[in-house]
Amino acid sequence: MKILTVDIGTGTQDIFLYDSNLDVENGFKLVLPSPTMMVHRRLKGTLPSRTPILLAGHLMGGGPSAWAIEEYVRAGIPVYMTPSAARTIDDELDKVDALGIKIVKEEESHQLSAVSKIELKDFDFDLISKTFKDYGVSLNDLAAIAVAVFDHGNAPAGVSDRQFRFDYLDERIRAKNSLSAFAYLSTDIPKIMTRLQSVADSAGDLLCPLVVMDTAPAAVLGAGFDPVVAKRERKIIVNVGNFHTLAFRLGEKGIEGVFEHHTGEIDLVKLEGLTRKLADGSLKHQDVFDDMGHGALMYTDEVFEFGKDDFDVVVTGPRRSMFQSIHPSSFHLHPYYATPFGDMMLAGCFGLLAATAEVMPGLAEPIYGSLRGGHGRGVAPWDNV
Repeated sequence: MKILTVDIGTGTQDIFLYDSNLDVENGFKLVLPSPTMMVHRRLKGTLPSRTPILLAGHLMGGGPSAWAIEEYVRAGIPVYMTPSAARTIDDELDKVDALGIKIVKEEESHQLSAVSKIELKDFDFDLISKTFKDYGVSLNDLAAIAVAVFDHGNAPAGVSDRQFRFDYLDERIRAKNSLSAFAYLSTDIPKIMTRLQSVADSAGDLLCPLVVMDTAPAAVLGAGFDPVVAKRERKIIVNVGNFHTLAFRLGEKGIEGVFEHHTGEIDLVKLEGLTRKLADGSLKHQDVFDDMGHGALMYTDEVFEFGKDDFDVVVTGPRRSMFQSIHPSSFHLHPYYATPFGDMMLAGCFGLLAATAEVMPGLAEPIYGSLRGGHGRGVAPWDNV
């Protein structure tokens, strides 16, 4: 059984092809530029020509792509976007228009001439499939595809995206106190989660089911398969992403608390303070929200005690190097750097696998067998060719 997992972040898209016949460490993997970085680089490369651009396709992750688009506008170069693509900049299209971007209907976009057209999408199965095929690996026999992206959700006009996201997180945790609560079959995506839905739309007609999930819970879930981390029933796992830092406090009954902040807005001192409040149960939503973070949720006032083991917090994520320059006078918590199956960058992919086992219970037995045992049938890659 094969499952393609794709964890799409701001800097990279991390791809793992799970094969139940192989040891997990022998699964094929790719770490490539993220789709938003690919758009950013293409736009930066064409900027000197001053050619007008048309951006069509789907809502996708912003950040680098949005910055490059806005640079075009500031340079006085005409920028056209279809409505679905324009929501990459903002769900409220009048705000996109106010930036100087011309929004054109799909039928109008086909009539534009002398423009450089770029299709926006987070998930490009055809491109990924072609890449594997170039190395002699077919994706025609997949049992499922699982994709993770970060989704603020489509907040109503006048409602903070940050508050809207935390209201959503709270609702999901209360409904199902599990990290896999943030994973869905493509047919069950909530209407408010427009980026998740856009992934499903951009996937097109697949030959297998599609599971979508939020990136941060996927990374934390995957980090839990590090053998050292797995032995601890209660733990705090911090995922330091390129844009967002998220920490989950996990216990026997599931999620005990969570906070999320913007990575660029925090340092080690601030991070330690938030983590200690998460541990002692005193963390308040406003503590994070008023500091321009997303927020915090606590589901227990029980104290999580540090110092009982040889490490205090589990750390994962592409910006985890923040912890590696620790000076004793500025940070007093002892971190453990999770490397599930020897690869920190694929933590999100392993989390996607575990979530797929819950969303699609018919696939659970081989997935859990691999994730908990670390191997399939003990064969080498060439034995399965």
